[in-house]
Amino acid sequence: MNRLIDKYALITGGASGIGLETARQFLAEGATVAITGRNADALARAAADLGGERVMCLQSDAGDPAAQAMLAQKLSARWPRLDVLLINAADVTHRPVEGWDEASWDRLMATNLKGPFFLVQSLLPLLHAPASVILCGSVSAHIGLPQSSPYAASKAALLSLSRTLSGELLSRGIRVNSLSPGPTQTPALEKLGLDGAAYAALLAEIKQLVPLGRLGTPLELAKAAVYLASDESAFVVGSELIVDGGVSGL
Repeated sequence: MNRLIDKYALITGGASGIGLETARQFLAEGATVAITGRNADALARAAADLGGERVMCLQSDAGDPAAQAMLAQKLSARWPRLDVLLINAADVTHRPVEGWDEASWDRLMATNLKGPFFLVQSLLPLLHAPASVILCGSVSAHIGLPQSSPYAASKAALLSLSRTLSGELLSRGIRVNSLSPGPTQTPALEKLGLDGAAYAALLAEIKQLVPLGRLGTPLELAKAAVYLASDESAFVVGSELIVDGGVSGL
């Protein structure tokens, strides 16, 4: 239980779901952890849940580049380095094509693509070689799930960013990889922006996509994140680890 001993790890979107469980597993493996989120109440609940002196909770808007720079400054003032970065925060809105407007599109893309890029940029002086950067993609980037068009496009772009950043940052001792969940039972499912009937129909359709016949769990994704964050994955770079119950491969 010491695969991340003495490592400093930042998890964006860490107040619930996959991010919160990953924070719990990182702590169990010996890391010092910071989590971010937009909602102060959710962060307070996460802090109480995780407890301990090795947890720092920082309120931050993942879609605001200026907030990313400020987040980097806060970490630089408190930590000597950053060993692990998991970019998990995301806008998961799903709507029919006709339901989108420009403002909603821009907000989703800012959170899922623009913010992550500028966060990596802001954290470069703090990332300590060897460092592991993990971008949270999605199996949606590989399939044609109805009502997911902007979300899936943003995740496909993030997967591309993972590969190109790998090529650019490897010489600095920074590994970049992607972790792509399949359908996972998290509170994010309740934030898709759908009404009751549409939500139930989409959830049924999603379950039918999974060869294993069930949704994944945050713990299953968190264990995969531990592997990518640890030195066990030192020879893994520019890769996508898909944890999706067989959705994309069967």
